[in-house]
Amino acid sequence: MSGTLYLVATPIGNLGDFSPRAVETLRSVDFIAAEDTRVTIKLLNHFGIKKPLISYFEHNRAQSGEKIIARLLSGENVALVSDAGMPAISDPGEDMVRLCAENEVPVCVVPGACAVVSALALSALSTQRFTFEGFLNTARKQRMEHLDSLKNERRTMVIYEAPHKLCGTLEDLKSTFGGERRLSLCRELTKLHEETIRTTIDGAIELYKTIPPKGEYVLVIEGKRDSGEPEMTLEQALERLEQYRSEGKSLKQAAKLAAEDSGFGKNELYNAAIEKQLS
Repeated sequence: MSGTLYLVATPIGNLGDFSPRAVETLRSVDFIAAEDTRVTIKLLNHFGIKKPLISYFEHNRAQSGEKIIARLLSGENVALVSDAGMPAISDPGEDMVRLCAENEVPVCVVPGACAVVSALALSALSTQRFTFEGFLNTARKQRMEHLDSLKNERRTMVIYEAPHKLCGTLEDLKSTFGGERRLSLCRELTKLHEETIRTTIDGAIELYKTIPPKGEYVLVIEGKRDSGEPEMTLEQALERLEQYRSEGKSLKQAAKLAAEDSGFGKNELYNAAIEKQLS
C-alpha cells in the first residue's frame, strides 16, 4: 500500500500562522520535500521538528520527483512544502501532485496562509471572480503578450512582483490598462511592515518616483468595467451561456456569468435562452 503526499502550507511571513495540524503533519511524516532546505530548516528548528529533508524545486523536479514517488509507492509518507504559502500554486509542486494522480497515490492538503487570497481580501476590489496570473515573464515580449491577453479581462487580476521590477511592471500595466485603472499594492503580507496601498496605476507610478519599492508585492488589479454597451452579439452571448451550461452550471448561473462576460443583462439572456429552447 502506498504512502500519502501531504501538501503543507507554510507561513508567508508570520510564524504564528503555522497551524497545529501543519506542525503535527510535519512531525508524523517519514521525510519532507522542500523548495529550499535552507529556508525550511529554519521553520523546522523554530517548531522543534526533526525530520529528513530532501530538495524539490524547479530545476530538479523531474529527477527528484521520481525519487519521491518511488518512496511514496514503497509506503512512506511525505510532506511537500514551499518557501512560503501553499505548495503546487505557481509552484513546481503541481507536477508532484500530477505524478501522484498518475500513480494513484493519495494526496492530502493541510491548508494555511496564501498570499493570493490574503491580498485579494485586503484589496477593496471585487472578490466575486478573480484570476491569478502569477509572476509575469521577465522577457518583455512575453510579458506584454501576457498582459495583452488580459486587456478585456473583467475579473479582478492578481499578480506577484518583486520590488526591483515593480516600477517597470507598473509602466507596462499603464500601457495595457490605462493609468486610471484601480489597483491595490499589498506588500510584506503578515510581516512587520505589512502595507496595503489602494490607488490607481498612475497613482502607484507617481508614488514610487519618490520612494523605492521594498518587500515582496502582490498586485490586485481591477477588471475591465462594463461600458454599458454589449461587447458581443446576442448570439455570441447565448453561445457563452451554453458553454457555462456544459460545465455544469444551472441556467440561472450561466446567464449571470454570460452577462458579466458580454455586457447583456442576465434576465435578458435568461429569457432569450428559454425562448431559444422553446423554438
